[in-house]
Amino acid sequence: MVAFPPRAPLQVGFDRLELMHILGLYGRMVAAGQWRDYAMDFARDSASFCAFRRTAERPTARVEKRPALRNRQGMWTLYGEGGQVLKRGHDLVGVLFPIERKLLKVVEG
Repeated sequence: MVAFPPRAPLQVGFDRLELMHILGLYGRMVAAGQWRDYAMDFARDSASFCAFRRTAERPTARVEKRPALRNRQGMWTLYGEGGQVLKRGHDLVGVLFPIERKLLKVVEG
């Protein structure tokens, strides 16, 4: 019997748990009035989620998943509005924390 070599996936995507984290953050940012639109891109080597303040602008934040970098600096990267790398890591929740921090407000009692 001859074993067939595993096929490389045609594109990278987000699994259900990853998408729940990303869209949960998106919903909270929309409720806070920070974001209004989003776009997703699925390529052979990466998947990205972009959030926009307005549709015609450049993305305010971009989260990118690159499985090829899993064993190096981590497959998750958060980019800012100017394209600068804000955070990299192996854990999506940790990479999204700089955006989550914007939602935190100090409440005086």
